[in-house]
Amino acid sequence: MAAGGRSTAKERAARAARERARLYEARVEFRAAQSRRRRRDNVVATASAAVIVAAAIAGQALFYTVGPGASATEPGPGVTPAATTPAPDATPEPDATPEPGTSTEPTPSPAD
Repeated sequence: MAAGGRSTAKERAARAARERARLYEARVEFRAAQSRRRRRDNVVATASAAVIVAAAIAGQALFYTVGPGASATEPGPGVTPAATTPAPDATPEPDATPEPGTSTEPTPSPAD
């Protein structure tokens, strides 16, 4: 430094240049760290979303295969359907007598 604590113009310019270089390096490092953090956050968010979607699909599949959403007509896994007997014929046998009062013929009304 110059005598009396005063710096020359050359020293002031060098100090300002060092400060500008320091600030520039700080900005470059900050932006690089920001970029790394954003990339990491995107990876974590994508992985989390994939896990949530996979869990939702698995839950739906379980609900409709073994849970309360399973069809009542289809047997579940490992269940064998029971043998069913054929339904009785709906036509009455010709020798069967109809029960009283169930005639389909009109009853004659007494003549006045």
